[in-house]
Amino acid sequence: MNLFGRDEAPSGEAVAVIGLGRFGSAVATSLTRLGHEVLALDERSDIVQRASESLTHVVQADATDSRVLTQLGLGEFDHVVVAIGTDIEASVLTVLACEEVGVREIWAKAINAKHGQILHRTGAHHVVYPEAAMGERVAHLVSGKMMDFIEFDDGFAIVKTAAPAEALDKPLGESRLRSKWGVTVVGVKKTGEDFTYATPDTVIAEGDTLIVSGSTKKVEAFTATT
Repeated sequence: MNLFGRDEAPSGEAVAVIGLGRFGSAVATSLTRLGHEVLALDERSDIVQRASESLTHVVQADATDSRVLTQLGLGEFDHVVVAIGTDIEASVLTVLACEEVGVREIWAKAINAKHGQILHRTGAHHVVYPEAAMGERVAHLVSGKMMDFIEFDDGFAIVKTAAPAEALDKPLGESRLRSKWGVTVVGVKKTGEDFTYATPDTVIAEGDTLIVSGSTKKVEAFTATT
């Protein structure tokens, strides 16, 4: 079955998204906007009908059945996102089916740590926790100290924050924020100007926005002073 209207197999830029709830739909829509070919699957006819209004390739199918995935050619895809939500059994069986048909890279959504462990053991190469990640992000933003917050799996974070008083009107090399706080000022956005990468000679002024990276704990400590 060729859903892309081509004789050859899909390229490495083709991605299948299984499960079209809020998370899966957002992933599929974003991938499409970025120029990727996206095959979207869901077992519910009403969801498929609605998704077909914004996505080009949408199929109603039982993704827990490896025979169905084989017919759809998912074994030729480099990336498959299993975005099934609260139905843990369907989520795990779908990951297992993807592994059976030879999907090269499986991304899967988990609702908790135990779910994530099971997904890893059944073949998922990457497990994401969107609800937990968003909860952590919102918690940092609510404090008002950060304008944006991204944390990686290894305890490393990048934040957007206001410049602290101790750094104002002097070059970064003089304020020595890295030595004192253990964080790196990656870049600076001045009002009305383009973003620029920071150097030791970059002078920080009141109203500047800093992009700062470092361990999550050190970044949190630094932003508490802004």
